[in-house]
Amino acid sequence: MLPAKTLRILLVEDDELFRLGLQVKLQQESDIEIVAEAEDGETAIEIVKHSPLDVVLLDIGLPGIGGTEACRQIKQLNPDLPILVLTSHSHESLIKRLIAVGAQGYCLKGIAAENLILALRSVAAGASWWDRAATSEIRAKFDSAVTTDVTKNREELNLPLTRREQEILALIAAGKSNQEIAAALYISTGTVRVHVHTIIQKLGVRDRTQAAVLAIQKGIKPRAL
Repeated sequence: MLPAKTLRILLVEDDELFRLGLQVKLQQESDIEIVAEAEDGETAIEIVKHSPLDVVLLDIGLPGIGGTEACRQIKQLNPDLPILVLTSHSHESLIKRLIAVGAQGYCLKGIAAENLILALRSVAAGASWWDRAATSEIRAKFDSAVTTDVTKNREELNLPLTRREQEILALIAAGKSNQEIAAALYISTGTVRVHVHTIIQKLGVRDRTQAAVLAIQKGIKPRAL
């Protein structure tokens, strides 16, 4: 078996004590390496220009240009570099700004260590990760949209999912296993599991069965593969 790929992380946090705590949590994982640290957005942007990275863990409340603007500029420099935001707030306006500047998701400060690790691995694998509060906001908007526009039930599902996540949801609704989905989409079963976790979280359902029911109700079908 091949060794797990090391996840190279840029840690951007201006609070020294909190940053130290994150270091302790993350460095306990053998496949995670903090390759650089920054205390402000400007320094983070310079590091991104010169360092090979897999994920940026970015505090939103930074001095200087701030975390949101730093996120935007980092995504301009490297659109494929996933950014996971850390914040103390979950306001709807913040969620909108994070989505607009290209963040793959966010976690509230105080998140359990195992969930932070899972979030980092999720965004590194191409999925997205939104804190439960954000998921509730997005889910509420989806429910409202469905209620006020039931005539569009047969159109493309209006869910807060990426295109890949919608493909996987359609295959789940078709009764495909993780192994079958992986084979159909030419990705690993581990990546499928990460996407399934994210789909369930975003839709606010308990399991893949409920997710499948929701997709079937909206007439979602897998595209021809």
